[in-house]
Amino acid sequence: QEQLVESGGGLAQPGGSLRLSCTASGFTGGISVLTMSWYRQAPGLKRELVATHTKFGHAVNYPRSVQGRFTISRDNANNTVYLQMNNLKPEDTAVYFCNAIKDASTYWGQGIQVTVSS
Repeated sequence: QEQLVESGGGLAQPGGSLRLSCTASGFTGGISVLTMSWYRQAPGLKRELVATHTKFGHAVNYPRSVQGRFTISRDNANNTVYLQMNNLKPEDTAVYFCNAIKDASTYWGQGIQVTVSS
């Protein structure tokens, strides 16, 4: 059964860094055949796309608010996708979700809390 498990969240101070990991299991072909993304959802707001790493090796960050601070990458050998978050701001506080797309199917992790506060 396909599964995505996030890790690496927690509490960070403004200006600090965190690296989120999402490990996939149960996917035929591993994550090399998947387009992987990170989303986030803050309280009272809609879930928003943060970054995507396509199966063709292209990394795209979406909100202007994270450009230059967040970097998505993947390790196909270990079936893991990462989100490196630098210079964190209080407005980055949210639950972060790992997402995978394979053909016409979409998969989600359970989400992990990131809190940026002094």
